[in-house]
Amino acid sequence: MSFGPSDPLYATPPQQPSDGARSTRNRAIAIGLSAAVVAGLAVFGTYMVLETSEAKENRSSSSPGQDDKPSGGGDGDSGGTIAGLKSWDAESLGRNHAPGDVDYPMAPPVGGDHNASWLNCDGDVYEKAVPDVNAVHSLEHGAVWVTYNTEADDADVTKLAERVRSTPFTLMSPYAGQEGAITLTAWGKQVTVDSADDRRVDQFLAQYVQGPQTPEPGAPCTGGLETTQS
Repeated sequence: MSFGPSDPLYATPPQQPSDGARSTRNRAIAIGLSAAVVAGLAVFGTYMVLETSEAKENRSSSSPGQDDKPSGGGDGDSGGTIAGLKSWDAESLGRNHAPGDVDYPMAPPVGGDHNASWLNCDGDVYEKAVPDVNAVHSLEHGAVWVTYNTEADDADVTKLAERVRSTPFTLMSPYAGQEGAITLTAWGKQVTVDSADDRRVDQFLAQYVQGPQTPEPGAPCTGGLETTQS
């Protein structure tokens, strides 16, 4: 048997790429891989930036702003911390209607069981002492009770009376058993001052006339018990 040039065994073997061609191809592959890596890093970086930005926005929207923080005491006459303010747990003060006298642990009382009739407190100024049990009922309705003893100057008493008459949900009366010259009392709140010009008078009235301490908001300060008024 003989084989001619056209026989498949005589076919020209495939040519192997030259070293230069292999080098060019390898560089092309390397460049392609590098480009893919760079593109992947760019996409990942963009994703992380968006995630970080979204997280910051979520934190900002869920956190209280500066205006939401408590003031902690301002300089205005009607706001801020009241120096010397005494507070009692409003929930622990009794609120039952009780006949007769009630033994209160403080003078004037800041709350507790009381008479079924409240004392009129629509800017009412009383010349004589009033029953504790009726005044406490007025406190339950959100009134501020201004009291004074013989240590208070007549001029201060006059100023306070004028202020009370112009302020709904307030009442005023003498109170011999208190320690300081002038005392302002709301349900569970009390402060003592020496002068009608003390800024705490305005602070106390602004914060506690029908304030958040009121056990019965919306209850009236008229139509109750009447006594001698100036």
